[in-house]
Amino acid sequence: MADRKFLIVVDMQNDFIDGSLGTPEAQAMVEAAEKRIHECRQAGYRIIATLDTHTPDYMETSEGKHLPVLHCIRGTHGWEIADRIRNALGECVMLEKPTFGSVRLPDVIRETLEEGDTLTIELLGLCTDICVVSNALLLKANFPEADFSVHADCCAGVTPEKHLAALETMRSCQIEVI
Repeated sequence: MADRKFLIVVDMQNDFIDGSLGTPEAQAMVEAAEKRIHECRQAGYRIIATLDTHTPDYMETSEGKHLPVLHCIRGTHGWEIADRIRNALGECVMLEKPTFGSVRLPDVIRETLEEGDTLTIELLGLCTDICVVSNALLLKANFPEADFSVHADCCAGVTPEKHLAALETMRSCQIEVI
């Protein structure tokens, strides 16, 4: 029986920071996210990073029709994880996901668990109101007894108002906002 600790780094990609969907708030949180990744690595957390991953036909997908901005096209600079974050991540599991939440993420965590383990899951990343909240709720549904938290200062939303609304949604679902 062990306490398994995970840090989920959601979509810290160039397009969400200073690219096609970047915001000043996203640019401002990179340093805090980088610092928290280093802290978690030193504390023995297992780190998993997600990558929003689309193909050139993105505009023809359901998501592309609702969010008609090309972003995170596999192989482009915008798809890559920002250099500072990539350096902080070191070796970690990288999961590509074609939409907001990674349906593979719970299985990757489950593979490391043994009977009786306790589980701590912490999240940070972009965008709070889309991919962070989607992954948080997927994980919460799969691991309802885990200790969950999200770092508000290591996240940014599409707008400051949507960031706050997503944090409130996560609080309502028993995810601690720190």
